[in-house]
Amino acid sequence: MWKDEILEEIHQIREEHAKAYNYDLDAMFADWQKRQAQSGRKIISAPLNKPNQTMESSKTKVVG
Repeated sequence: MWKDEILEEIHQIREEHAKAYNYDLDAMFADWQKRQAQSGRKIISAPLNKPNQTMESSKTKVVG
């Protein structure tokens, strides 16, 4: 069977991070947010997608 060394390394890093926080998702998420803030990178939030009005108005009903 073919093994992807990069994917295995990613899985190992994720497992080590989860184990370090006793698999507590809240603690893991807080750590990710702290690391993101400390990275110094500019963070851009994408706007929430609004429903496409033309798509909604173009729906048709099938009358049996």
